Amino acid sequence: MQNPLPRILLAGLSGGTGKTIVSLALARAFTRRGLTVAPFKKGPDYIDAQWLGLAANRPCSNLDPYFHTRDVIRSVFFHKSRGADVSLIEGNRGLFDGMNEQGTCSSAELARVLDAPVILAIDCTKMTRTVAAIVQGCAGFEPGLNLAGVILNRTAGERHRAVLRRSMETYCDVPVLGMLPKMRNPIPERHMGLMSDQEYDGAAHLDALADLAGEWLDLDGILAAADAAPDFGPAPGPIFSGPAAAKRARIGYVHDAALWFYYPENLEALEHAGAELVRLSLLDKAPWPEIDGLYLGGGFPEVFAERIAANRPALDHLRALSESGLPIYAECGGFMVLCETLEIHGGSHAMAGVFPLTTSFCPRPQGLGYTEAEVVEDTVFFPRGARVRGHEFHYSLCVSDGAADLRHGLRMLRGQGSALGRDGFLHRNTWAGYNHIHALAVPGWAERFVAAAAARRGSAR
Repeated sequence: MQNPLPRILLAGLSGGTGKTIVSLALARAFTRRGLTVAPFKKGPDYIDAQWLGLAANRPCSNLDPYFHTRDVIRSVFFHKSRGADVSLIEGNRGLFDGMNEQGTCSSAELARVLDAPVILAIDCTKMTRTVAAIVQGCAGFEPGLNLAGVILNRTAGERHRAVLRRSMETYCDVPVLGMLPKMRNPIPERHMGLMSDQEYDGAAHLDALADLAGEWLDLDGILAAADAAPDFGPAPGPIFSGPAAAKRARIGYVHDAALWFYYPENLEALEHAGAELVRLSLLDKAPWPEIDGLYLGGGFPEVFAERIAANRPALDHLRALSESGLPIYAECGGFMVLCETLEIHGGSHAMAGVFPLTTSFCPRPQGLGYTEAEVVEDTVFFPRGARVRGHEFHYSLCVSDGAADLRHGLRMLRGQGSALGRDGFLHRNTWAGYNHIHALAVPGWAERFVAAAAARRGSAR
């Protein structure tokens, strides 16, 4: 490959068109060829990103015009693509779908920011010639879109594929880079999307997808489209400004099958600010080492509620750490663990009890999408008056009447939050709520977190 930064963005016409499966198939197929694949996911997403990283044997980073400025997007993409033979970006929702009628923050906008050729995955169920009309419309819908090819998904048979190909060749000059037959999703799904690879070995599923890609997709043509990407331009600045600080505090983060939603850059930001990170678990009963701060990410505590509740030593220790004033930052699933009770399927499970609240699992999402909030109280994590952009995706609901009486750090301007338009419940130096943040969208969060942990270490000594 000749391009110093070969790249493609794989998009769909809507959610559910199969672009995640195609992205995983390509990442795994290219990796098995001996290529180094740099995977990226557009939008706020942990599960697809985790699978992309597994498929490529390389961590996946998220890129989002809502969170990040153009310079931040280009910097993350450039530096995380270094050393890769090809960079693969999976879009989200429909190609042109954004926050408004102008398509702000869409996958098409991200493609323009990165000068990335777009390959469009199309669900061809019960369509033939109309597919060509759709492709024709997409190709000319917005200026600056480089539509490099299409992958026709869920085709019914050889006759269907023949008509599709002839229609594309007759009416479009966009190449067909593969056709996939109808198939069952080889990766199990549940309420938040694909099932976590933390709970079972997904390698065989990914290899099956790679086999499928080798049989049905034009892998050489897709690589050629990536290699034909325009020159990226001058190298952007570093992801994090200034030199990394000397290690000055130990921050634990729970990473197990129950809690594992962490953006790589959040952990990297903490390390850059001077944190020594220690991986912990709420599912095993091994005692935790001494720590100066604690980060509880999101995940699936409702799936492991019985096991978490049975680990009373860990939950009691968690409550004691909070009472002692340890800086603790908890998002979504971590917030649920810090509450008094977690309810699911008619059962009630005792959690850490830092907050006198109950979260109850519901059959439908209770918060979904981007958030924006104003910080209403000074804390060790955020200054009062700051604006925080984030996202939420949770099926549980905070059902306690006592929520109105608790201190909170955020007033929601966009999104649901935890209760009554609020989020970020506060207890001593513990912050907990449904809101997820990306460190590169919230300047100062990592530095303040590490500073608070370092102060804790100093006072303990």
